[in-house]
Parts: sequence; C-alpha cells; structure tokens
Amino acid sequence: MIKEDWLKKGYVDEPVDAALDLKQEIRNLCQQKNAVIMAHYYTDGAIQDLADFVGDSLALAQKAAKTTADIIVMCGVHFMGETNKILCPDKKVLVPDLNATCSLAESCPADRFEEFVKAHPQHTVISYVNTTAATKALTDVVVTSSNAKQIVESFSEDTPIIFGPDKNLGGYINSVTGRNMLLWDGACHVHERFSVEKIIELKKQYPDAKILVHPECKGAVAKLADKVGSTAALLKYAIEQPAKEYIVATESGILHEMQKSCPDKTFIPAPPSDSNCACNECNYMRLITLEKLYNTLKYEWPEIKVDPAVAEKAIKPINKMLEISEKLGL
Repeated sequence: MIKEDWLKKGYVDEPVDAALDLKQEIRNLCQQKNAVIMAHYYTDGAIQDLADFVGDSLALAQKAAKTTADIIVMCGVHFMGETNKILCPDKKVLVPDLNATCSLAESCPADRFEEFVKAHPQHTVISYVNTTAATKALTDVVVTSSNAKQIVESFSEDTPIIFGPDKNLGGYINSVTGRNMLLWDGACHVHERFSVEKIIELKKQYPDAKILVHPECKGAVAKLADKVGSTAALLKYAIEQPAKEYIVATESGILHEMQKSCPDKTFIPAPPSDSNCACNECNYMRLITLEKLYNTLKYEWPEIKVDPAVAEKAIKPINKMLEISEKLGL
C-alpha cells in the first residue's frame, strides 16, 4: 500500500536496518523479482557498481528495449524511466526518487514546444532524449549525444530542422555538420557552468592532459577539447588513448567508470565557474541512493506511468532513433 507520506515526498521513506548488507539485499530482491537495475554514468559510484547495466542514454534505451526482466529499476532521472516505460509498456518501471528530474527536460515544456513547432511548419522535429514523454510525442526522431550528428546527417541538407531542447548540443551539431537547425533555447544546469578560464588554468597545471568535453557544454568550452563526445565516447577515448592525464568537462559521475577502466590514469574534474559549489555534479542524479534503491525494490514504488495516448506517439520517434542507430552501427 502506497502511503500518503511517500506520495508527498516522491519516494519510499521507510527506515532501513543499518545491520543489513544493503548491496546483497538489493541483489537478492533483483533475483527474487526478476528485476534489472540500470544506471546512468552520472549516478553515484556505489549505484553504478550494483547495476546490471551502466551506460549513457542511448545504451540504456537499447538495453531496455531488449530486456527480459519483469521489473526495470532506472537509476537515473525521470525522463529515462519514461523512455523505458514507453519501450516496455508491459513491464513495471521504477525510479527510486520521483524528484530526480532533469533541468534540460524541464527547460522544454511540451505546451510551449508545441507552439514553437506550430510556428515553424514544414520543419522536421529532432528532440534530444533529455525531454519528457509529452515533448517526445511532438517529435519526428529522438537523438542522444552519441548519435545526434549521424541522425541529423541522415536527413538531406535542405531539410529544415527544429532541434530541441539543448541549444549547446544543437549548436555543436550545426558547427560540425554545416547545418543551420533552428534551436530551442534550453540547457543543462551542470554543463552550462563549466568555465573556459578555469579549464585553461587547470591545463597549465596539467600541460600534458587531454581535455574531454561533453557537447552539452557551451561552444567556447568545446573549442578547448581534444575530444567532444557523449559520456560513452569520452570513456572510450580515455581507454584507447596513451595519455595518462585527462581533464573531464561533464558530470563528475563518469569519473568513477573512467577510473575503474583506467586505474593507471588520472582524471581531473573540470571546475565550474563557481569554485565554491559542487556544480559539476547533477543534484538530481545524486538523489538516487542505495537506501532508496532498496526500498524501491522492496515496495515496488515509485512506478513510472505514461499516458497511453502520449506513449503511442512518443514510441515512434524513439523507435526511429533505435532503427537509425542500428543501421549506422551505433
């Protein structure tokens, strides 16, 4: 039974016995309930270590589409849970804390985006995966940072395109494809805060370090990069390159997997413009804790629901993304 207090807080707020081996109990619950834990690279390292699968948005969507589990626990933010539910309507999809939303998704409310789309008829609508289900339902094809360039290039050069909601990712794709997509004015609160000046200062301390930048960062930051790419692409680059030091301009959760994959290398988180805050951490991702994960599996709540009419529309651009990505070998 879902308690009123849980509904108010957005998560199961029940005490967890401190004597429990929490990690083992979570794995036991997964086995008992045929549940799979999926985690984004931006979650806390302890969550990543427990997950059955860790990846970026594209990989998580691909994995969800093929899972045989009865329950999917999405350790990430709300839109990721929605994407999983749209792809797997017959499965129970849980997110440990409903407050784990996304500043980028929130920057593109569906009603305002619909007005924007209607004001620019004849445009193909490409939406970043970091959007709500309702916004995806207004979209022709969804993209992630892993496949945005290739999917944009799959359309003819004279195709007028609306790209939302990330103006920085859209601007980067425009710069590398020569396109002139019409951009929605949205941004990620973490990636917006990386400072060119602070990264230049850090580079002086580590002159041999390679600079890794996520395309959600501002264009001026991306210009400093040795590699611009999705979290998965940045990880792959760090694994394959001989360099021993890397300055990383994306959410700091990815450093956990980078350090695990490359124990002999040094990864330095790029500082935000305000050095007094932990602005290179997504406060929404950090809401996902072991205690909440345990309670979510135990009580099977919070459960993600998507309006069937919205899901029917939103599944089409998601499937189109997956089809194009498979065709391109992404």
